[in-house]
Amino acid sequence: MSGLVVARVETALSLSFHIVFAVFGVGLPWLLLYAQRRWLKTGDPVWYALTRKWARVMAVLFAIGAVSGTVLSFEFGLLWPTFMSTYGGAIGLLFTLEAFAFFTEAIFMGLYLYGWKRLSRRAHWLTLWPIAISGTLSTLFVVMANAWMNHPVGLGVSRGRITADPWAVFSSPTSWTEVSHMFVAALMCTGGAVAAVYAAGMLRGRRDDYHRRGLNLGMAVVLGLAPLQLLIGDFAARDVAATQPAKLAAMEGHYTTGGHVPLTVGGFYNDQTHRIVGGVPIPDGLSLLLDFRPGAVVPGLDRTAADRQPMTAVVHPAFDSMVGLGTAILLIAVWGGWRWWRRRRRGIEPRIAHTRPWLWAAAFCGPATMVAMLAGWEVSEGGRQPWIVYQRMLVADAATKSGGLGWALGVTVLIYLGLAAALVLILRRLAGGAPPELTAVVPAAVLPVGSEPVPAAEVAR
Repeated sequence: MSGLVVARVETALSLSFHIVFAVFGVGLPWLLLYAQRRWLKTGDPVWYALTRKWARVMAVLFAIGAVSGTVLSFEFGLLWPTFMSTYGGAIGLLFTLEAFAFFTEAIFMGLYLYGWKRLSRRAHWLTLWPIAISGTLSTLFVVMANAWMNHPVGLGVSRGRITADPWAVFSSPTSWTEVSHMFVAALMCTGGAVAAVYAAGMLRGRRDDYHRRGLNLGMAVVLGLAPLQLLIGDFAARDVAATQPAKLAAMEGHYTTGGHVPLTVGGFYNDQTHRIVGGVPIPDGLSLLLDFRPGAVVPGLDRTAADRQPMTAVVHPAFDSMVGLGTAILLIAVWGGWRWWRRRRRGIEPRIAHTRPWLWAAAFCGPATMVAMLAGWEVSEGGRQPWIVYQRMLVADAATKSGGLGWALGVTVLIYLGLAAALVLILRRLAGGAPPELTAVVPAAVLPVGSEPVPAAEVAR
């Protein structure tokens, strides 16, 4: 395989694998902050059990994410040398800040994991804050670098060489839109995964308080953020329309520039006829969404040279998948809000009954949020093609020219298969059986001052 093919396949594989762990690195510490704070205030051993279980899962995901992230850091220099040598000055500061954030996260992760009986309860809880903040910043600095690749700013030319202002990315509104979109997506993915795990347990008959609280917290996060993500996504689409009109055209499968452009839901883009087959058009929908006027002109793919057009046949279904799954989650949120309001009006407890339809909806939220997030990344990256830096450098020009790199791709695949197998085995072991904190007496050493050990029978009751 050529160096270009290896570079594209290996980078796509590595990013897709790593991003799954990155979102949990953002979201899980924030859930832990809430759960452990609830335990410290109430002394409830159920909150303690949730905290200990999630802490173990966080440690495993952090370790595997660190390995996959290290592989990625080597790939940038080895597979994309022209890109790094030309534009490294523009994004180098972001990767430096990401490294500092990662080191901070790792240091406090060690303090948290080994500090359960070595730190005071308050000090131990406080160590979660640097983990949550630095874990969030670590991911968002990388997202900001990607946002710069979509909309490069702060570039100039001096003595025939490209110069860059590394601070300019922080003033770009496109960067903040993409960062906000990803941050909320990470929280929703984490909440969705947590809700799905406990919903699956409850569908199997585990209707104890441990599963109910895990489900409720996960669903509160994913459903509470769904309306906010809709608004951020609308702003993000407007930024794309302003800065990358070809990407927006690919997202909507829109070829001919003009007004009264419909919004087409579903379907597949035909590269030969430049039409969407099987979609459902909403008259004037795209023109209204972008400019609030039915006659607003929307640039199409016909304004972009054929060899510079994005992969519309891939980008359009990816965009529809992201929007469709997000809409489904939003409808679940509306349904849950209506159920909560109706039962509250009638004074019925609990506010949302854990019926089987509701549990199936919760189980759906886990894979739905993750697939929507991955589809969104396909839109972001596939929609920028064939550019690695939009309108500045082509992917083909940025990749390594070295041949014989197929072995590197094979080694990468083996590494990720090994990591995936180890993750499945460890998580299955952690998930098997009742939590140890609820099958025995919770140690007095970890209870709030003045509390007595609580037998498991009391928790079960």
